[in-house]
Amino acid sequence: MENGNRSPLVLRVAIGLILTLVLAILAWWLSKAVYALELPFRIPGKALEYPIWAVLLGVAANLLLRLLSGNEFVRPGVRTEFFLKVGLVLMGAGINLQLLVTAAGGAILQALILVTAVFFFTYWLSGRLGLEDKLRAVMSTALSVCGVSAAIAAAGSVQAKKEQVAYVVALVILVALPMMVIAPLLSEALRLPDAIAGAWFGGNIDTTAAVVGAATIYSEGAQKVATIVKSTQNALIGVIAFLLALYAAGRAEVGKRPSPRLIWERFPKFVLGFILASILYTLGWIDGGKGTAIEALKNWAFTLAFVSMGLEFAFGELKSMGWKPVVVFLIATLFNTLLALGVAWAIFGYLLPIAP
Repeated sequence: MENGNRSPLVLRVAIGLILTLVLAILAWWLSKAVYALELPFRIPGKALEYPIWAVLLGVAANLLLRLLSGNEFVRPGVRTEFFLKVGLVLMGAGINLQLLVTAAGGAILQALILVTAVFFFTYWLSGRLGLEDKLRAVMSTALSVCGVSAAIAAAGSVQAKKEQVAYVVALVILVALPMMVIAPLLSEALRLPDAIAGAWFGGNIDTTAAVVGAATIYSEGAQKVATIVKSTQNALIGVIAFLLALYAAGRAEVGKRPSPRLIWERFPKFVLGFILASILYTLGWIDGGKGTAIEALKNWAFTLAFVSMGLEFAFGELKSMGWKPVVVFLIATLFNTLLALGVAWAIFGYLLPIAP
């Protein structure tokens, strides 16, 4: 038994996975059905690709399950992180190292600028509004690095309260979902080149799933650059977790001092898988390019991840901690959006441009 539920765990996992798969298939069907249509407000049907339908269906199923008190029953079979990381590793199998090497310098430079600037701006602003230090650390890390994963890593480093983590995660998802649609439309209106758009998505949108979703909607070229940029920022999770743990240890807020093992535990291992897959693709040992079985598996993994993201959304978490964190989050998101666009344009448009 688990969580007071009498049904065997294996049954709950199976039903959760089947539900996720059914919703993913429906998301694919809907994306194909509207692809050639022009929607209200002149939104092209192709803008509503499978990531959006997958999230919307996941949220709808989430609401229905709440009415039926079935969320906890299917939760063991909802595997957002697993599907997302599988998709990202498979994406590496379609990226030649020539692009990776070309973009790496710009991605590192952009990541260092954005992570530093956004973290300290958010930390300063949240302090001005009187947020508690642990909440400040979790929110600043989530906004500056990569959303949910970064929030969890930061919470572990400073021993944040469970409610604080849940609140920040809810804000991340709530803002990331519309950004997944708005960012590609704005990029289209601004006529951004693929590299600049991808770098903007990777540097601005908080969750890796939403970054990939926005980039997938925009173009294949944007998808690749966005993944590289976001993966570079993801790689800084370990560094941020180490620094936060060191700071907290100095204030006697953590029971043990940080160590190389802590950095390794916080480091997102899928980044290594992504790089390894890219190496194998460059060497010609695997092929994950357009039209291949690996690309199809990648798309399905992402669709399952987006459905799971909607299924796991916690609606009630936004009520528990007041309005000040929301104000901080929205202002810092606007700051990040404008700064990321300027930095992406400067680096990938002029300083270290990527040939189309």
